[in-house]
Amino acid sequence: MVQEMTPREFVARRDEGEQLVLLDVREDWELAISRLEEALHIPMGDVPERLDELDPGQEIVVLCRSGGRSGQVARFLQHHGYKRVWNLAGGILAWGQQLDPSLTPY
Repeated sequence: MVQEMTPREFVARRDEGEQLVLLDVREDWELAISRLEEALHIPMGDVPERLDELDPGQEIVVLCRSGGRSGQVARFLQHHGYKRVWNLAGGILAWGQQLDPSLTPY
């Protein structure tokens, strides 16, 4: 089972100095609409070929539009030995609602 973290929890932990990787698995066209600059972008379909870009020892929070794709990627990472993986609850839509209303919902 994948743990979930809210956008507010992510920001609070980051602001306390925790080293969290925010992995955005959305497509390029989605980033053109709404983007978080701090996120590492690897489209969902590219994750299997790009696992070497992710450190299994780091805490990774996976992000998509609303939480579905990111949950799938988080489970995939767990299956491949990543132990500190979270799904960002509600995705970029929740981030916009909770933290940054300037983000364009789509």
